[in-house]
Amino acid sequence: MTTIYVAVGGVLLAGACLFGGWFLHKSRYDRISGDAEQRSERVLDDARREAQSVLKSAELSAREELFQSRRRFETETEDTRRELAKRTEFLDQRDAGLDKKVAYIDQKEAKLEKRDLELKAGLDELAGMREEAVLLKQEQRQRLEQIAGLSAEKARQQLEEKMIAEARMNAARTVKEVREDAERRARRESQRIIGMAVQRYASEHIAEMSVSVVDLPNDDMKGRIIGREGRNIRAFELATGVDVIIDDTPEAVIISGFDPVRREIACQSLQQLIRDGRIHPGRIEEVVQKTTAEMQERVREIGEQACLELGLANVNPQLHPYIGRLHYRTSYGQNLLLHSKEVAAISAMIAGELGLDPKLARRCGFLHDIGKAADHEVDGPHALIGGKLLRKLGEATAVINAVEGHHQDVEAESVYTFLTSAADAVSASRPGARRESLDNYVKRLESLERIADSFEGVEKSYAIQAGREVRILVNHSLVSDAEAVVLAEEISRRVEGELEYPGQIKIMVLRETRAVAFAR
Repeated sequence: MTTIYVAVGGVLLAGACLFGGWFLHKSRYDRISGDAEQRSERVLDDARREAQSVLKSAELSAREELFQSRRRFETETEDTRRELAKRTEFLDQRDAGLDKKVAYIDQKEAKLEKRDLELKAGLDELAGMREEAVLLKQEQRQRLEQIAGLSAEKARQQLEEKMIAEARMNAARTVKEVREDAERRARRESQRIIGMAVQRYASEHIAEMSVSVVDLPNDDMKGRIIGREGRNIRAFELATGVDVIIDDTPEAVIISGFDPVRREIACQSLQQLIRDGRIHPGRIEEVVQKTTAEMQERVREIGEQACLELGLANVNPQLHPYIGRLHYRTSYGQNLLLHSKEVAAISAMIAGELGLDPKLARRCGFLHDIGKAADHEVDGPHALIGGKLLRKLGEATAVINAVEGHHQDVEAESVYTFLTSAADAVSASRPGARRESLDNYVKRLESLERIADSFEGVEKSYAIQAGREVRILVNHSLVSDAEAVVLAEEISRRVEGELEYPGQIKIMVLRETRAVAFAR
């Protein structure tokens, strides 16, 4: 019984322990559970708040992204819309242009079709007209042959001759133009060529006409003329204006200079120094000055004496030195003072035969080459230089015109100009006057006229001015003005190829048309 009581007590105790343990555990669990719930509530609250914050932030971001996307979309849409509008407008314009082109092409095709029809009709009409023209041509040819009495071959030959004449005329004009152009372009080159020709060809003539020889008593005099270190010869050349050439020529020295008066002064001065024996710069200058004064007086006396011989009155004294200089100048080897006297005498004789004034003619003839005494001082033709000099010194108008016009440099105004020109030609062209034989002179004149007369259309030719000029008269019906230029050129080429002559020859072709009628 006690055991039962013990067992029951044990069971009860055990039950009580269990209940107490359970109660404790439950209290603890409730306490822990309450804390956990509180913590979980707090965590949930925090999570809810954080979730709401993230949600709001995500919502804001989504809205911003949506707004930006919408703006980009609207911008792109607007750009696309404008581009489409431009393309639409361009396509509309292109369509309108194409429509216009299509309409223009349609019109053009219509016009072309119409023109094609017209051309076809015209071709048909032209074919018919061509057949009619062939028939008419044959008829006209037959009528022309009957009327003119010429066959087609003869008519063709005449046409060819006419065309050849026209071609020659055109060629003549072309030759004239080419010649003028060549003359302009060749002027500069001719200066160089003439200079070279003078240097190479005229050396013998220049040596003969510009050199004087002074004889010496012995060769020792050459050393005294040269002087110590060349002082004497330099002083002499400076004072006289000439060149003194001392070479191996025995007992002689050469005086070279273009001015014959200066050359004569130098020769006389050197001869005086050789006779005197005193040769030094001071004595040279003194002798040259004295000789120059004597030469000037001699030149003046020669001019005055020439005027007295010819009976020329009222000659300006300032003209005497120029006349005296002619004594020391030559032309083609002919002394100019003697030539002037000859021309004066011939002019006076011709004037006497014609009933004119012989004194005036003699005066014109004597002064005709006075310009050659001053041509080294002034540039230009000697005839114009002489006329200018005489006009300055108060000569008569007839004399001035005769001097200026005796080589046709000016137009003749009086008969005395022609007399002077004729007398000058007679004096210059007489055999022996200018170192040319009679046979050669006559042969050259005949050859000039023969060459000129050999050309078609030439009626007569005259060689004048001592063979320096050829005047050719042509038939005006056979030679035109343009062909006259070609004719002059052809004759000049023939003369250059067949003849030899000094200087130049002037070829002048004269063509004259005269209309003559008679009233009855």
